[in-house]
Amino acid sequence: MGLVPRITTPEAEALLDQELTVLDHGFVRLVDYMGGDSSIVQAARVSYGPGTKTVREDRNLINYLMRHRHTTPFEMVELKFHVKLPIFVARQWIRHRTANVNEQSLRYSVMPDEFYVPAPESINFQSRSNRQGRSPEAVPEDVRARVLEILKGATEASYPQYQELLEAGIARELARISLPVSAYTEWYWKIDLYNLFHFLSLRCDPHAQYEIRQYAEAVGRCTQAVAPFAYAAFVEYQLEAASLSKHERLIVAKLIHGTPAAWSDFAYFGEPVEFGEDGVSKILQSRRRELADKIGVSIPVESEALAT
Repeated sequence: MGLVPRITTPEAEALLDQELTVLDHGFVRLVDYMGGDSSIVQAARVSYGPGTKTVREDRNLINYLMRHRHTTPFEMVELKFHVKLPIFVARQWIRHRTANVNEQSLRYSVMPDEFYVPAPESINFQSRSNRQGRSPEAVPEDVRARVLEILKGATEASYPQYQELLEAGIARELARISLPVSAYTEWYWKIDLYNLFHFLSLRCDPHAQYEIRQYAEAVGRCTQAVAPFAYAAFVEYQLEAASLSKHERLIVAKLIHGTPAAWSDFAYFGEPVEFGEDGVSKILQSRRRELADKIGVSIPVESEALAT
């Protein structure tokens, strides 16, 4: 029995070991990959039996698997990345625990003098509606300049102090304590395609922090090169799709039939519909906005006086 040839794609081969620049000093590099679209189809055929042979049929099968959440075949594909990223981005990234990670250790190595400083256009105020996000409100130029002055000043002060501790013979594992989370770290990160799609669905979302979104987009570019049919199915059925709750489905059904929603439709689990003195319920308004964002249309209600 002959050896089975390694599955490759020209686009992925062209990306191997290429540094995709991210932020000011970071990068994403596709180191290796195992499998591709044909691996997903091959694994699925073990369950479904033979029958799909053409490219079109393979693509239809991948779409079917993604649409119906048959996830195991996607686990047959793996990607390995070399990533250079700020420590605060790494601490968000590491929350995805379904990967294999080996990170640079500052107990053994010396941190280079490289720190992330945001571009002026990336400096925003805290959002008033999102506790963990940025506001789209414009920041005055003098405020942005002061922010950059503070951030650059902190990094310019910390690294000489770090070097001073090293030169004094202080252990590296102690000297690193003086470094801010804007310092860059590196790691190798290996993950299967199913869990990679979960990572991308969260980190490519517009609500994700800008910095980690830039890395997710670079990872997504590599993923698309490795498994283009699977990536297209992911975009169609996950990344740019919307998940609706039971109550949201009922509201959308009303809209399809030309019927305005009632405020009680936004009151979940039988909770009473209560309005403030101004005739507005912040909770119901928030749910209305959330659904409108999902489906991309405004949602009429029975009493527009309460919708202001």
